[in-house]
Amino acid sequence: MADSLDIIQLARSNDAFRREVATGEHSQVVVMTIPPGGEVGEEVHEENDQLLVFVDGQADAVLDGRTTKVVPNRLVLVQAGTRHNFINTGQSPLRLVTVYAPPEHAPGTVHQTKADADAAEHH
Repeated sequence: MADSLDIIQLARSNDAFRREVATGEHSQVVVMTIPPGGEVGEEVHEENDQLLVFVDGQADAVLDGRTTKVVPNRLVLVQAGTRHNFINTGQSPLRLVTVYAPPEHAPGTVHQTKADADAAEHH
């Protein structure tokens, strides 16, 4: 792993739904791109905290049924056990960086689409 990453450039150049960019023993960095009208998908991580930093676009953040707007330069902390979803409400791709602690995906994971991600998670 590189000592330093231009994470904003990685997020902006990523066209995959989910791309793992760095994994350590206790945390993991992933970039995501959600198309207009798309969503991360409602989920709960029982063992993982998740931190999301929004780079481009706009979205509704839904945490335990409560909806707030998010825009670039906003950070959302989703604590383990929180039901959550992020829905792209804009006209352009929603680009974000997320950190899972502990890691959630295998190193090298790339899911080109949400359908790919859903299929991989149901196996």
